[in-house]
Amino acid sequence: MLKLLSRLLARLPMITVRRGKSLLEISRYGSRRTRLPSFFRQFGPVKNVVLIRGHEDPGRNVGYCFLIFGGPTAEEAAVRAVEFDGVEFHGRLLTVRLDDGSRLKARAEQRAKWMSGEEIVPRSNWHEERDAACWNFRKVLDTEPENWQAVVSAFERISKPSRREFGLMVNYYARRGDKHHARATFENMRARVIEPNSYVFTNLVHAYAVARDMRGALSCIEEMKSEGIDLTLVTYSILIGGYANIKDTKSAEKFFKEAKWKLTSLNAIIYSNIIYANCQTGNMTRAEDLVREMEEQGIDAPIDLYNTMMDGYTNVLNEEKCLVVFERLKECGFTPSIISYGCLINLYAKIGKMSKAVDVSREMESCGIKHNSKTYSMLINGFIKLDDFSNAFSIFEDMMKSGLKPDAVIYNIIINAFCKMGNMERALRLVDEMQKEKHRPSSRTFRPIIYGFAACGEMRRALDVFDLMRRLGCIPTVETYNVLILGLAHKCQMEKAVGVLDKMILAGISPNEYTYTTIMEGYAAEGDIGKAFEYFTKIKEAGLKLDVFTYESLLKACCKSGRMQSALAVTREMSSQNIPRNVFIYNILIDGWARRGDVWEASDLVQQMKLDSVLPDIHTYTSFINACCKAGDMQKATKVIEEMESAGIKPNVKTFTTLIRGWSRASLPEKALASFKKR
Repeated sequence: MLKLLSRLLARLPMITVRRGKSLLEISRYGSRRTRLPSFFRQFGPVKNVVLIRGHEDPGRNVGYCFLIFGGPTAEEAAVRAVEFDGVEFHGRLLTVRLDDGSRLKARAEQRAKWMSGEEIVPRSNWHEERDAACWNFRKVLDTEPENWQAVVSAFERISKPSRREFGLMVNYYARRGDKHHARATFENMRARVIEPNSYVFTNLVHAYAVARDMRGALSCIEEMKSEGIDLTLVTYSILIGGYANIKDTKSAEKFFKEAKWKLTSLNAIIYSNIIYANCQTGNMTRAEDLVREMEEQGIDAPIDLYNTMMDGYTNVLNEEKCLVVFERLKECGFTPSIISYGCLINLYAKIGKMSKAVDVSREMESCGIKHNSKTYSMLINGFIKLDDFSNAFSIFEDMMKSGLKPDAVIYNIIINAFCKMGNMERALRLVDEMQKEKHRPSSRTFRPIIYGFAACGEMRRALDVFDLMRRLGCIPTVETYNVLILGLAHKCQMEKAVGVLDKMILAGISPNEYTYTTIMEGYAAEGDIGKAFEYFTKIKEAGLKLDVFTYESLLKACCKSGRMQSALAVTREMSSQNIPRNVFIYNILIDGWARRGDVWEASDLVQQMKLDSVLPDIHTYTSFINACCKAGDMQKATKVIEEMESAGIKPNVKTFTTLIRGWSRASLPEKALASFKKR
């Protein structure tokens, strides 16, 4: 069979084309796909152009190629093309010879030897050295992938890397998310006039996708299409996975639809990626539909897909369905992994059921699966959210006893715990310890420390920590600036807060809606309605999302300054934006009317609140009682107290204080004393 193939290859009509200068100079006039075929197409249809980079004589590697004609007149076309021997082509003389097929025959014979296990004699010392360098490069890739210096050195030792080696190098950078070096390697390959194929292009797309630069990934796709290279199933999977990571479900669905239309069949990987995209955005209905579609196609779901669905239900806090998927996983013959148990632990930590989270961790350990840093961090963080610091530190001690060392995530969680406890000095010492353990602090490390100092009024210390963060090379994020602005706003230092906002903009960091809302909160506390509306306008001009918190801040400014008509205009705008009023909005409005002693407007709001199915809380009743007391209607105030107690809400100190002031204004000291005794 191999001999017959060799004879057939030898009979293919071919010509050998050589140029006087290097192969690189050919690329100045265009690639082999455009220049050479167009020049020789006058003799007949050109089937392919094969550039030779591995000739027995390394000196002949440059500017040497085979041009293969196709069609029924291929042989005649090759004979006519030989007549062009010695003609000028872009300023250089061409050497054209009719090929006898010896090279392809030799390659076929060499492959036959390789298939039979015979020892292959290298064509030259140069080829032997090059093959050894290629083999060493692939070995380093397999054994030392984390040692990037060794990988790069091994690649650079290859004399004239082939497309395969360039593809492997681009793939290596892609897995690291290093899009810049991946692109540089790709361009280096092109500079050597090595045409990229779908594998190399897909690896380049992967590099941009891992770096979360989907605009760059799309640019590669356009480049790929312009060269007539079709997207493969792997390319589509990488694109969909990239969009899933940045939570762009719309774009992921677009490419999934295109893949279904262009490809004959899909696999479990591409389905897993599109399901992951929908799980990331909480669209579990669509994720469930995709799982059913996958089953209808006869594609078996891998365990990773079950874990993805469990993670999706964790994100939407659906305990029931998460447990159903966990049981289904076991029914299908899969053994739950640490990821499966981790999803359950994360779910219970998020919904505050830490006793169940601990039970799951014990079940996991009983199955012989040891905790890792991630599962420990979920447990610790869950207890910290409940302010259960003793159990959080107990889990931390268990982790240390197991031999695991804290990573940057664990350090950040423990620092946050100390900040919540008010132990700021211990938090700062942990930052030093973190650095000694070769973990680099991030903006997330410093954010709770800055907030901790700001919350207790130590703005100077907060600013010092902010400067320390920048000296350590941590770039402040919008969240970091927001914490500083929040601290200054709480201290009513609005000039300094606006100064921080200006520095933030100069640093090239765009404020978000929370930034402006915090500034509005500060001005609302001062009753400066003009400034509050000014920053409300800036939110609109910046195209940021208006939410209920933004309107809360604006209403506080209106009510604090006594501008209740403006407050009503704000509520009308809320309705036009389809933003429903919550209990906080009603409380602000009732409190505003209470300041003016308008019991009728306050009463109407309480009734409207009940019609909107918004349950009044302790603040609602206290503000309404205040309105009654200021209007001198103590009988109504007494009825509100009774209504409040019948609703199961106990009056607090502020409620009784408001009531005592009301009885005092009504010149009924005995009633005031009775209220004082009830307190």
